[in-house]
Amino acid sequence: MTQVLVAAGSNVEPLANLRRALDSLAAHYPALRRSTAYRNRAVGFEGEDFINLVVGFDTDDDVRAVIEHLHEAETLCGRARHAPKWAPRSMDLDILLFGDRVCDEPGLVLPRPDLVRRAYMLGPAAEIAPDTVHPTLGVTLAELWRNFAQDEHPMTAVELEWTAPGRMP
Repeated sequence: MTQVLVAAGSNVEPLANLRRALDSLAAHYPALRRSTAYRNRAVGFEGEDFINLVVGFDTDDDVRAVIEHLHEAETLCGRARHAPKWAPRSMDLDILLFGDRVCDEPGLVLPRPDLVRRAYMLGPAAEIAPDTVHPTLGVTLAELWRNFAQDEHPMTAVELEWTAPGRMP
């Protein structure tokens, strides 16, 4: 089994779209776990605030199958495949870590470089997988988060009611 961490974010009907994406992912990965959801400013363009979180799951799927499931969930949320990069998003799902896999190929860079630069990725990832060791830096996500300039990147926790299908709230 491979542990996968995925960043999820939306600034177009974000609460509804995040619930829709979580439902879609939980259909493939029933033991899906999620972090607290956080509101933060749009990065790279002017727009509505995003709500972001990180999900984690273990899988025997290969990375391409996981990417297909992520694209499926994005499509369910109304995301067009070739929308501009720096623009509002109904759903954005990005693999942060895929076990200890390291790669740099077209369309897939692992670990995701933004993980250690974006509070809304690193903080929630450290919340749900604190003891996970970053495959190229050799330190845990909890340690990376402790050393991150958190004061410079404010995030506000947001209530997102969601329970994995088949689980009690």
